[in-house]
Formats: sequence, C-alpha cells, structure tokens
Amino acid sequence: MASDFEAQVRATNDKINARTGRPLIRAIVVGLTLGLALLASLIFVKALFMIFAGALVAFTAWELASALRFAGRRVPRIPALIAALAVIPAAFFWMAVGHWAATLAGIALIVVWRLAELVRPAARTSAREVLLDLGAGVFIMIYIAFMAGFTVLLTAQEGGQWWTLAFLIVVVSVDVGAYATGLTFGKHPMAPTISPKKTWEGFAGSVVAAMTAGILTALFMLGQPWWVGIILGAVLVLTATAGDLAESLIKRDLGIKDISTWLPGHGGFLDRVDSSLLSAAAAYALFLIFT
Repeated sequence: MASDFEAQVRATNDKINARTGRPLIRAIVVGLTLGLALLASLIFVKALFMIFAGALVAFTAWELASALRFAGRRVPRIPALIAALAVIPAAFFWMAVGHWAATLAGIALIVVWRLAELVRPAARTSAREVLLDLGAGVFIMIYIAFMAGFTVLLTAQEGGQWWTLAFLIVVVSVDVGAYATGLTFGKHPMAPTISPKKTWEGFAGSVVAAMTAGILTALFMLGQPWWVGIILGAVLVLTATAGDLAESLIKRDLGIKDISTWLPGHGGFLDRVDSSLLSAAAAYALFLIFT
C-alpha cells in the first residue's frame, strides 16, 4: 500500500516536472531560502543587502562569463568578476556617481585585460574576434553589474529598502502569476521561438498578479495612493517579462538550457535574477518620480 502511494506521488511529481521543465520541490526550497535571506538583509540591516547583492552579482557575472567562453568568446572571467563586484559597494556608498564610475572603470579593466592578453602569441586572434570578446565583456558589465547596481542604489536611499522590497514582491508575483496561470490555462505561445513555455494566458495572469501586488505594496508598504500601485505593477510586469525573455534569448543564442546548474531546480543565478535586472532600473526611476 505504501509502495503504491509512493509510486503515485513519484508519478505525479514526474508529470509536474515534465510540464514545468524544473524539479519543482527543489526549486521551491531554493527560492524560499534566497527569499528569506533577502528579506532579512532588507529589514534588519541595509548594509547586509549589499553583501547579499554582491554575492548574487559575483556568481551571476562569473556564470555568464563562463557560458560566453563556452560559446567561444574569450571573456576574462577574473576581471569581469572583480569589476562587477566593485559596482555594488560603489553604488551603496557613493550613490549614482559611484554606480556610474565603477561601471565605466570595470569596462575599462576588462578591455585593457583582454587587450593585454594579446601580448602572448597563443592568445592572438583576428580583430573581429577581439572586438566580439570585448563586446561580450562590456555586455556583462552593463547587463549584470550596472542593472543590478540599481537595486543597491535604490536600497541605499532613505526609505529605499521598502521600495526594493516592494518591487521584488511585484516581480515575484509576476513570475508566480505567469507560472500558475500558464501551467493551468496556457495554450497560446507568447514567443515560441524564444521561450516555448511562455503563453499569453500566463502573461494575463502575471498582469493580474502584478497589479494586485502593486496596489497592496503601494498602500501598505510605500505609503502611496493606489494608482501609484497600478503604475508600479504595469511597469514592472513589462520589465520583468522583457527581462525573462531576454535571458531566454541569450540561452537560445548560446545553445544552452541553463546558464549554469548551480541552483538546484533553478539552473543558474541568472535564471533567478533575470526578471529583476530591468525592473530594478524601472523601480529606481519610479522612486525618484514619486518620492
């Protein structure tokens, strides 16, 4: 009897995993762990969020650099890691000036490092390949470090940690709404050549979830009127969806399923933060407008 029940549970779990494309239980556990660590860093000591964000940026920059190298781009991983990591404390302590300065300095470091590698005869290649390598390094700095820096820049503002928490709640709601609705009702692919599992039904669910979360966080967390929550939800559902599709496009272009396999049930760190990167910049802009 017990073995029959266990077999039934396993069969059900296999069906869910096949439908979602992920080991669902492990994904939930990892997601909750990251979420609790994030919550603690924002609520108790803002400086802890800098450490949390720095770790995420470092892992994400390293795994994307590794994926690009696997695809043939000779991106210098160590300077890319150092440069991306430096953006976080710079944005936290020196605000917008530090954010921009660290990003530009990081780009310069990667460019100089890659050009210096050409001194070795074994590392020499065509000018076109070198330019592509440099472009890949710049892409890491802008897509990962610069965009993630907006989250730290927002958190460092007076009361900014609540805006950070609010925008992350909305982004998570977008993911959950799209996942639940798409899994249940999804029939019409949204972007089949980029992300086959995304559907218009899932997007509709994400819109409802984003609007609901936006209104609730605006009223009870940010002290803003309900219509600000509507704007927050509308903007973030677009940026979160665009970020998710952008990451899927990167993986498709590189010919890989996941950027890495570091997070059980999730793939890589970029698979977890893709929806938040563009959303961080949008949330910072909304913070400047409404406060």
